[in-house]
Order: sequence, then C-alpha cells, then structure tokens
Amino acid sequence: MALLKRPDGDVYYELSGSGSPVLLIQGVGVTGEGWRPQIQTLEKSFQPLTFDNRGIGRSTSCHEPVTIEAMAEDARALMDAAGWESAHVVGHSMGGVIAQQLALDVPKRIRSLSLLCTFARGKDAARVTPWVLWMTLRTRLGTRRMRRNAFLHMLFPPDYLRSVDRDKLAAEVAGIVGRDLAYSPPVLMKQVQALSRHDASGRLGQLVGIPAMVVSARHDPVALPRYGRQLAQLIPGATFEEMPSSSHGVIIQEAAELNRRLENFFRSAESARG
Repeated sequence: MALLKRPDGDVYYELSGSGSPVLLIQGVGVTGEGWRPQIQTLEKSFQPLTFDNRGIGRSTSCHEPVTIEAMAEDARALMDAAGWESAHVVGHSMGGVIAQQLALDVPKRIRSLSLLCTFARGKDAARVTPWVLWMTLRTRLGTRRMRRNAFLHMLFPPDYLRSVDRDKLAAEVAGIVGRDLAYSPPVLMKQVQALSRHDASGRLGQLVGIPAMVVSARHDPVALPRYGRQLAQLIPGATFEEMPSSSHGVIIQEAAELNRRLENFFRSAESARG
C-alpha cells in the first residue's frame, strides 16, 4: 500500500507478488480493488500493480480536469514508482481506453495489451440510448436495494442473476468494486465525460508490434461485442475473443477462465520477446 505524489494530487496503489510486472487499470466508478479476483491468481506468478484512478477511492481529488490522457500519465508514473522498465498492461472498460492511451504514449514500455470489455472510441462508452438513460435512472432512483439491483443488471446477464441471491451478490460486488452499489461517487460523471471527449482510434495503427488481446462479453450491454471487434481490427495483429456466458462484469463472474487466458497471453508475449 502506498501513495504516489502527483503534481495535482495523490494516487493510491498496491503492489504484490513477484515476477513479470502487470499493470491493471480499472473503469468508471471502480477502485483498484475491483481487480481482486485477478490479483488472487496473478500474484502467484506475476507482480501485479493496482491503483485507484484520480478522484476515487483512496486517491485524492485533483484540481485539474479529469482526462484519459491525465489518467494514462498517472499509470506511467506508477510504472516509474515501481521501478518497471516495461509491463503487461490490462484495462477494463474505461481502463481499456486508458491502457490504449498509455501504449500510444510509451509503446516501448508495453509488453502486452489486454483490453477487456472496452472501446476504440470513448464516445461509444458515453453514448446516449434509451437503454442507457433507463439504466442510469434505475441506478440513481428508488430504494437502495432497487439501485443495487439495477447496477447488477449492468454487470451480469439475466440468466445468471436468476440463479443467485441478488442481495448476497450485491454485497460481494460492493466489497470488490469498493463502494455500495446504491452510491454513485461524484467523480463518476467526470470520468464518463472524459471518455466522451477521447478518441484515439485513428492512431491505434501505431501499436504495431505490441501483442494485443481484446476480450468482449457476449451479453455486455455497455461495451457491445461489436466495439471489441472494431478495436481488434484497428490494432495490428490483435486477437479478439468473446466470452459467451458473461456480461460487463466478466472479471468477477468468470474470473477463473479470464485469469487463465490472461496468464497464457502474458506467457505467450514473454516467449515472443525471448
């Protein structure tokens, strides 16, 4: 546990394990604790670093505008703080967009890119559709139990939710994402706005030579699989995989399978590096 002093605030991070470095970047409204299902496996063979994006969790609020570029710079500074020359970089949702920007900023420091349930263009994440408006209202209105249930519907497919105790699941997920699912932190909308302003899709061809794996979830209503396919097509040599039984919360619902794929991908990239 440590705080990285930045010019406009402090970034909280945790480093564990040993082995090849792995930097994990979370999405909108989620702290670094959201990677707990991955850390429990990865720290046995790798050295994972997780952190709270600026303005959320134990990272302090900053006075500068929240931008994807600034969060990517925070990630680069964390690599320096850890003494890493390079690392495997994993990003989920908004974290995947930050990971892309980091790779564009410092391509020689990226051993591999794993982009989970994410987008090539930030405005696709911030799109306004009837479903998005409805779900946004459901997560902000009604009883706390109703708001938690609405949040679960963004993370898990209906068939899965019908098979579990939703109150128990909401409590478990709250412990992972770092907050009560009925609560929306103030920085959340700033992060969404940062996404809406960011579009580096025209530059992704510059990532040639970086092993990249794009993973989508078939039932994801946030990062639609077609966005994942588009992203994979824009990064030279990237592979695309679709998890057939999960939704946006794939890192929780199918942690074991996802962890297996990540470990195999990291080792494949290490082998290619020689």
